[in-house]
Amino acid sequence: MLFSRPGCHLCEEMKDVLARAKVVPRFRLREVNIEEDPELLKRFERSIPVLEIAGRTAFKGRMSPADFRRKYARIVADSGPESSTD
Repeated sequence: MLFSRPGCHLCEEMKDVLARAKVVPRFRLREVNIEEDPELLKRFERSIPVLEIAGRTAFKGRMSPADFRRKYARIVADSGPESSTD
């Protein structure tokens, strides 16, 4: 799950990195606009983007495709093949 907001350049960068990172098993990205939920806005207002994988915070701010592949592989191995970014 990617917590983001419209107009966030770091959020766009993270989505671009995710699009370029080829991983197996494939992931399903669910993007959540923090501006649509007052609780999420309060929680993440100054720390977006935040990427959760299998319910765990995996990245805040920036990441590289290699960082994502490495962490994703580790979390999938720990959680099983049903893991996704959701």
